[in-house]
This record gives sequence, structure tokens and C-alpha cells, in this order.
Amino acid sequence: MKIFIGNLDEKIQSNHLKEAFQDFGEVSSAKVVTDRKSGKSKGFGFIEMPNGDEAKKVIETVNGGTWEGKVITVREAY
Repeated sequence: MKIFIGNLDEKIQSNHLKEAFQDFGEVSSAKVVTDRKSGKSKGFGFIEMPNGDEAKKVIETVNGGTWEGKVITVREAY
């Protein structure tokens, strides 16, 4: 399942996403979306988890939580 993570602090990078969500299960990919010209984070990213139950647990547990002082949005990506 592909999961959207929004309202990320600009310091958070793709490897941070993967590390943070591995506690819930296997993360097959993690990517913070960046601006092509500046290379700066756009404040959101995606992770992919092959196990749907683990992915749903991430959404239920982490959505609305805080990371680096910001309330993050975590939901299934469509």
C-alpha cells in the first residue's frame, strides 16, 4: 500500500521516512518529494508497505501525530 505523509518539516529526508516507519513493518520504498530546481522538500512524501495490515496500522497510529514539532497527515495515497 502506498501511504502519503504530509506537513513534513523541511529537514526530513527520504531515509528518515524509511527509518521512522520501519517500526511498523517492512517499508519497501520511501521518498520525500523535492522541488526540481532548488532541491528543497515540498513538505510531503510517500512510503510503500507491502503488508496492508501493517500499512493500515501506520495510518491509524501516526495520523495527526507530531514529528519535528509539526502535526503530520498520514493517509492512503490514491
